[in-house]
Amino acid sequence: MFTDSHCHLNFPELQSRLPEIRAAMAEAEVTRALCICTTMEEFEAVHGLALAHDNFWATVGVHPDTEHMTEPEVADLVQRAGLPRVVAIGETGLDYYGMQDRKGGRSIADLEWQRQRFRVHIRAAREVQKPLVIHTRSASADTLGILREEGEDGSPGQAGGVFHCFTETMEVARAALDLGYYISMSGIVTFKNAQDLRDVAAFVPLERLLIETDSPYLAPVPYRGKINSPAYVPFVARQIAEVRGMRVEEVAEVTSRNFDQLFKGVLA
Repeated sequence: MFTDSHCHLNFPELQSRLPEIRAAMAEAEVTRALCICTTMEEFEAVHGLALAHDNFWATVGVHPDTEHMTEPEVADLVQRAGLPRVVAIGETGLDYYGMQDRKGGRSIADLEWQRQRFRVHIRAAREVQKPLVIHTRSASADTLGILREEGEDGSPGQAGGVFHCFTETMEVARAALDLGYYISMSGIVTFKNAQDLRDVAAFVPLERLLIETDSPYLAPVPYRGKINSPAYVPFVARQIAEVRGMRVEEVAEVTSRNFDQLFKGVLA
């Protein structure tokens, strides 16, 4: 019934408990999950999850906040994107959050490597015609600008994709939708101080909406502060159902249908 469109089941907090997590997913009627790659080094493990389980799929990409790891070329991403059960490129994007504390006092200008990496991912996605899984944090103007510069402007033939774990403003949501992208809501939408995000969740057209956990991070209320799991994605759906005046079953159905539409490889 429910589909978790973004999780990290290869991370140690979850990998070691995979049978337990899969049982909890089944009990919660979470029937599918997309396992997200964040480094080239971990791709084999992420892909292995998808190959081992018929309700998991995989992506290939390098998270924008990852340094001192293998830097992919377009050809590296294209080759892996052609493997069975790999349905998207990412997660990729830009992350300027906490410049002083987290990035050693560097300026945004010093993060050109992030912007170049993002362009590599976009070019690979366009070549293989598979969607992008986009992470953007404190960098929405550059994220949107680079997408447009690389031809991701809503025109035919673009790769498309999803702005995952959306935490930006209504204006950014509108801009992403104008480019033809989907918006994915995580457990953050259940947090007490997240009314702006609930407003976005009510605004996004149903046919462009996805749900996710981003587990093991960002567990929804009532599990906030604990290790997250795909089994908790129904709590995200329930919050969206509440703000939209829908039944949770309807949110499950439409977001799963949207998952099929965006990640076309899951139907192959």
